[in-house]
Amino acid sequence: MNDNQALISLRELQKVFLTDEIETHALSEVHLEIREGEFVSVEGPSGCGKSTLLSILGLLDSPTAGEYVLNGKSVAGLDAGNRARIRNEEIGFIFQAFNLIGDLTVYENVELPLTYRDNVSRTERKSMVMEALEQVDMSHRIRHYPAQLSGGQQQRVAVARALVGRPSILLADEPTGNLDSNNGTAVMDLLRDLHAGGSTICMVTHDPRYAAFADRNVHLFDGRVVDEVPPQSVVGAHVASA
Repeated sequence: MNDNQALISLRELQKVFLTDEIETHALSEVHLEIREGEFVSVEGPSGCGKSTLLSILGLLDSPTAGEYVLNGKSVAGLDAGNRARIRNEEIGFIFQAFNLIGDLTVYENVELPLTYRDNVSRTERKSMVMEALEQVDMSHRIRHYPAQLSGGQQQRVAVARALVGRPSILLADEPTGNLDSNNGTAVMDLLRDLHAGGSTICMVTHDPRYAAFADRNVHLFDGRVVDEVPPQSVVGAHVASA
């Protein structure tokens, strides 16, 4: 990727939902760029379009209008197979509800995304899974099942699953939403460490305490970007709250 080129670029992005002949504008003319190595938080009140934006970034949904460029390539017009391939190879998801599969072990949950890649051997999969679990300090729990783990541990496993494919970007949707304050802070410390190690992260949150971990805060209101806090202001706010 060109150094001057954004990893993600959105131009005049719109998303309109039609229900009973009523138009709901979830996103309106959103402009956003995320560069490689950034940690961006997207904040705003409930219903402002945060999760819709993240779904579009993750290719789980499509915009009604506008342009989305990922790694220098427009995603418009991609068929379902190519969208699924790009999701698997380029994007790592971290969900509020963890979304681990209960009858799979920790190891099997983290390995799962790699099983859809024909070009990754069993030996390579094992190495990648263990590397991801070591990054989140969960390699000692590979034979445990999700029900045997605390909420904070489950989210760490979910982060490992997002990391295992070495994606271009991690998308985190309220990653602390199902955790108490201590575990929430621990997960945010983990994301900060991953970012320090080079990961690009876009996180949706409603909590300004956690938004302060990011390089840049983007504020949504009624589907529009209404404010962006520059990195130095975010860092200053985080230091002041520490």
